[in-house]
Formats: sequence, C-alpha cells, structure tokens
Amino acid sequence: MNNWTEIKIEVNSADIDKAGDIANVVVPYGIYIEDYTNLEQTVEDIAHIDLIDEDLLKKDRNKAYVHIYLEPDVSPAEAVAFLSERYDSEGIKHKIELLNCAEEDWRNNWKKYFSPLNVGTKLTIVPSWYENYDTHGRTALNIDPGLAFGTGGHETTRLCLEMCEKYMKSGDTVLDVGCGSGILGIAALLTGASRAVGVDIDEVAVRTAKENAELNGVADKFTAIHGSFTDKVEGKFDIVLANIVADAIIFLSKGVRDFMKEGSVYIMSGIIDTRADEVKAEVSKYFDIIEEHLDGGWVCLAAKAKA
Repeated sequence: MNNWTEIKIEVNSADIDKAGDIANVVVPYGIYIEDYTNLEQTVEDIAHIDLIDEDLLKKDRNKAYVHIYLEPDVSPAEAVAFLSERYDSEGIKHKIELLNCAEEDWRNNWKKYFSPLNVGTKLTIVPSWYENYDTHGRTALNIDPGLAFGTGGHETTRLCLEMCEKYMKSGDTVLDVGCGSGILGIAALLTGASRAVGVDIDEVAVRTAKENAELNGVADKFTAIHGSFTDKVEGKFDIVLANIVADAIIFLSKGVRDFMKEGSVYIMSGIIDTRADEVKAEVSKYFDIIEEHLDGGWVCLAAKAKA
C-alpha cells in the first residue's frame, strides 16, 4: 500500500492565518489547519454547547499547526524547502515534521472544491478533469495544478490575472517570476501574448507549468525555466509578473528593471495587506505605482519604471 506524506508545520498561534495562506500558495489542496486559540468560543458558535473533551482543553493555545498531504510519487523535499523559505522570509518561526500516513483519496477530495471559475472578462479557468465544459464564449484555460500553486481561485492569482488583462496588449511578451503552475503565463498567451517565460526555483512547479502549457496548446510559445530569474532569464519583456511573497518582491524590485522594456508594466501580487506599505515604499524607489487593488487581505500592484 502506498503511503502519502504528511507535512506538519508548527507555528505560533498568532501567525497561523499567515502561515495557512502561505501553505495554500504552495499546495492548494490536501491541507487543514489545527488551531485551538479560540476553542471554547468556536464550539459555542457552532454547537451551542460548553462541554468540550478534556484532551482538547489541554491543547497548547500558543501553538497552531498546518497539515499538508503529498501524494506517494512526489518527493516532499521541494515543498518543505519552499515552505521553510517562505516562512523565514515572513519572519514566521516554525518547525516542520514529515510523517507517513495511509493512502486516502486526497486528490479527489480536494478536487470537489475546485470548480470552473470566470476571471476578468475573457477567461474561464477549467480544471483539467472537466470535459466539454461550456465556457459561454470565454477562452478556456485548462489547468491541473499538480503540486504547484495556481488554480486561479486564490485572490493573489486572480488579482494578477485581472491586472494583466488590463495592461497587456496583443503581441506582448511576458515574464512570470515564480510561475508555479504556469497559470499566469499561459493565460497571457491565450489572451494575446506572443511569448511567455515562466521561471521558478521549484522543479515541481516548472514541470507542472510545462505540462499545463501543453494541455492548453501553447507549449511552442511558453518556456519554463528552473532557477533564479536573474541568472537564467535573458531578454526584455513588455509585462513582468511576480505573484510571490512580500520579501521576495522587495528583494527583486531593483533587479527586475533589467528585464523590462521602456514602458513595460510590472505587476506584483501575493502581498499580504499588513506588508503593503513596506513593499510600496521599496518598490517606489525604482517604479511609479500606477494602480493598486486589495481583495481578501491581499494586495496587487501595477507599476512602471521611473524615467
């Protein structure tokens, strides 16, 4: 019998919302949160009783846990490294354990919660297991996220897609930094871009992005690169997308200009609202911010390089 791998992440209770958001960015399925901070109130709100099992009452209220499940044929090393890097960059103290767990139908369970989704005015994101889905005239973007972030349902991805639709012109070239499932670059190609490059430090993401490009018939115009974009990517682009975390956007802000044409637009998402002012202050050293959107606690920025 094959075993799935459980990644159990311990964080301080105060960080659980942010830790859960980041885990959802990395692995958009097979995840649950264990948090006993407001146990009594939660039970009262849901069950309207004050009788709680003594073992639950003994739980440490200062700690909370994110549980992630990975399928048997996937090495957890990349996911653990990616999570740890993201938590470190956000200043979240954490401990990560790897546990084996009996195989269950996690994949089909999470699929129940991923349905076709309209984004912007042109696209419908369609899970790859939906056959002959009627998009009512919209362009279908078929996606299988695998173990890479990017279903379109998360606010960070949706905000980025909508901002890209607004600023991208037919024939533009697109660079997606931290491409995950490849959804942003593929969406750009389906809506008029001539070429897209996706780059990610996660090998699983790069593999998934290539597969999704083939699934959508744009593999000939989509290049997926494993590694740091500053080392691996060449050329200049009309649109640069970065749907990553706040610290990474701050770190990249100066260097990303080298990959932009005159008049190019830099679209940044994945910024938790509590870090927005800090990100904007750093980005504004090199760019003029031309638009800002906020949704569900996440911020998306569009900017042009300072003259």
